[in-house]
Amino acid sequence: MGTATNPNDTDLPVFPGERAARCPFNPPAEYARWREEEGLRQVNWNGHTVWAVSRYEDIKTAMTDPRISAQALALQSNGAHEGPDAPDIFPRMDDPGHARLRRMLTKDFTVRRVDAMRPRIEEMANGFIDKMVAKGSPADLVPDYALPIPSLVISLLLGVPYTDHDFFQKITATVMNMNVPREEKAQASREFFGYMLELVARKEREPGDDLISRLVREHVQTGELRRESAAMNGVILLNAGHETTANMISLATVALLENPDMASALRDTDDPKAIANAVEELLRYLTIVHSLVARVAKEDVEIGGRLIKAGEGLIMNLPAGNWDPDFTDRPDTLDIDRSARGHLAFGYGVHQCLGQTLARAELQIALPTLLRRLPGLRLAVPIEEIRFRNDMSIYGVHELPVTW
Repeated sequence: MGTATNPNDTDLPVFPGERAARCPFNPPAEYARWREEEGLRQVNWNGHTVWAVSRYEDIKTAMTDPRISAQALALQSNGAHEGPDAPDIFPRMDDPGHARLRRMLTKDFTVRRVDAMRPRIEEMANGFIDKMVAKGSPADLVPDYALPIPSLVISLLLGVPYTDHDFFQKITATVMNMNVPREEKAQASREFFGYMLELVARKEREPGDDLISRLVREHVQTGELRRESAAMNGVILLNAGHETTANMISLATVALLENPDMASALRDTDDPKAIANAVEELLRYLTIVHSLVARVAKEDVEIGGRLIKAGEGLIMNLPAGNWDPDFTDRPDTLDIDRSARGHLAFGYGVHQCLGQTLARAELQIALPTLLRRLPGLRLAVPIEEIRFRNDMSIYGVHELPVTW
């Protein structure tokens, strides 16, 4: 499924493309050409030949057409969890199964629940800045600030001991690294699943006030949800809950420092609407989820003037969609005053990111807090020396040396 019978597969462009060192925020230049070409572009993604969907409207169509399925595990699996007894994974399911499982999780990510967490998130941000300042500059913003905030938040929400953060951060880095061999990724995935399965069992014995305990109490113990599915979806939430936001905090910091007028405007405003608007533009402009949203056609369907045959795979080229001139004017310009409503950074349709409200809150707190607390913040090395994450499924930076 999803693999074309093209004898020249090896000649196809590899997706995602590499961002140019001199323009690390820009999607690869070829994406603009793909938007202008008729139809869609075949690419080599994850070892499969799939169709890259690069135009904004085509992505929206592909993510809402019922003939296109999210059940694309044949394209995305590393072999760790396969077969009829494999646990359900809600982002890789279609409705009604997807909606049923997603409803079990949504109450922990509501606006009301997230708003109640904001003071605690602000306290965390200030606490990690205090520790960073106490150590002195230069510092690496990734482990000192960008990574621990979302890691601690999602750990508290799920009921995962934060003392295990080194373990789950290392495992996630292995799974997300596109250069790691498939079997090594599978072994890491199995290890992570085993850890979460043990945690589910512990919550059965010693429940707490957290999402996994609630899943166990309300759905596992009633027979509505298998323990394995509770554990697997805990893995998905823990992975996504810290990895994506951590990279947005660090990459957005680089973008703001390279656009000092924007950084000053964000630092100096106390208008929640202005801050929220700035975060939406940063999400659009950076679009760090550049290699994960895969789909497969359940039957023949036409997208963007191209006939996609049943069984063929598609990859949503979200960075290209968010930089589509048909979506917004001057897409290559960071403009925190523009309205970026409707961007695709969290996907589109029923599979839009479950944790987007939490991610927004973390960004709306972490970025202004950092700029206000450290008004002299600047890169400690030339931007050309920063290692950007072209090799990872989530874009960002590996390290971010800063001083103040």
